[in-house]
Amino acid sequence: MKQFWFVLIFGAAMLVPALSQKHASDPFAGRWDLTITAGNTSYPSWMELVDEGGNPAVRIVGRTGSARSVQDVKAEGVHLSFTTTESFGGKPVKVIWEISAQGDKLTGKQHRADGIDYELAGVRAPALKRPVPTAWTKPEPLFDGKDLNGWEPDNPSTNHWVAKNRELVNETKGANIRSTRKFDDLKLHIEYNCPQDGNSGVYLRGRYEVQVEYEPADKNDKYHSMGSIYGFLPPSMDLPPRPGQWENYDITLVGRTVTVVRDGVTTIDNQEIPGITGGAIDSHEAEPGPLYIQGDHTGGMKYRNITISVPKK
Repeated sequence: MKQFWFVLIFGAAMLVPALSQKHASDPFAGRWDLTITAGNTSYPSWMELVDEGGNPAVRIVGRTGSARSVQDVKAEGVHLSFTTTESFGGKPVKVIWEISAQGDKLTGKQHRADGIDYELAGVRAPALKRPVPTAWTKPEPLFDGKDLNGWEPDNPSTNHWVAKNRELVNETKGANIRSTRKFDDLKLHIEYNCPQDGNSGVYLRGRYEVQVEYEPADKNDKYHSMGSIYGFLPPSMDLPPRPGQWENYDITLVGRTVTVVRDGVTTIDNQEIPGITGGAIDSHEAEPGPLYIQGDHTGGMKYRNITISVPKK
């Protein structure tokens, strides 16, 4: 996913200590899974409110981009408002958020400067604290290398994904593609070949993007670089770039705790993913979800040998 917003703002937010999911004096404290709707159009979002020196500090994941701080935060009892700048159709638009809390649910509106209003609904994000499974099933192929059986594009009219030479190839930018199967806890093995200037991503459960990119070195910071959980978790070390060559990820996701091994090197070790990342298919974090591969940024991406293991029952 391309970085649409200044990471300086988000970097400061990362220093704020997390509050518990519930706080007696602040009905908004903690993390929230949001859905924003206008007519037949909707998109997922995410919000976290923490205390920063006695003042409320809010960061959100909006329609695009990664987690970022908001402006003009006002919290009065069960009412919260703040301002952001969102990207709609590639254009920045000022948005005023007005939210009310009732127990573990939120309702509200987004008022866009271009005159369009959205309805907002939210629930508390689940903790997803689960023990690590003691045994996993044998890895099972998700892609047979012959055709797109078991996969579906999010927009068939712009789909450029094909099966070629036993590889899942995005010939030019267009649709994203997802598995028809959905997963909860999982172990994923996936091999990828990212060209120079390529940008893609692998979304776990369709919500948490593991970044795949070889854009110019000054394009992305460590929170948005190859192997990051986009905007939330940077890789612990830099590996030499290998554009145009085959590499691999071995990823374990249990609840919202993730370990990423890239080319045999552990780069994210047992870290919590705070919430959905930009471009997620939905914000229903308590539910299983598909493997979702980004194809709307650049073409030329190739994937192969995609296998999944799940906990043994």
